[in-house]
Amino acid sequence: MIDLSRLPSHGLAVAGWLRQTKATRRVPIVFVGGDAARAKKLLPDATYTEWSRIRSALRRAIAHPPGKPVVPGTMDAYSGTPLPKKLGVEGRTVALIGAPDGFARTIGVRSQRKGDVVILFSRSMADLRRRFAAAAHAAGARLWLAWPKKTSGLACDLGELEVRAFGLARRWVDFKICAIDATWSGLAFARRRE
Repeated sequence: MIDLSRLPSHGLAVAGWLRQTKATRRVPIVFVGGDAARAKKLLPDATYTEWSRIRSALRRAIAHPPGKPVVPGTMDAYSGTPLPKKLGVEGRTVALIGAPDGFARTIGVRSQRKGDVVILFSRSMADLRRRFAAAAHAAGARLWLAWPKKTSGLACDLGELEVRAFGLARRWVDFKICAIDATWSGLAFARRRE
């Protein structure tokens, strides 16, 4: 049971995770209250109800679990927010370093040497160390450090904890995490104020 009237984005993330995980995929999901439009797009086979009808909805959901459950993609829960907005690149100059082919087109920018926002894609700690100084120098207000997700299949010795520690040790403070796409995650950093 997920209450959509309280932190609906968190509830959608939990529901998506339940369906993506084989062990919990067939667990009935009941959404209660709130605005269910986005949830219905993500999980049309879940049960939707109001608090006044929760008992009958729970009985119905338990009696009829999904036979072929809808399994949303990793990014589907975030589909309401366009990637350029999540990354904060709208109307800004952007520098991409090590970006995958076509990424500039995906976010609708033309990469420059310096930018208000710099996004550095690294597949290893050695690569991050080698290119960080140039990326930090090129960055204006925001520096994204991106690494391959464990589920991407790309060999990588980086994760959220390593990237955060790396940035903090260089006097940058992280303030946002983002699933960039099915392959990459990123942490946004700002310069530490003295």
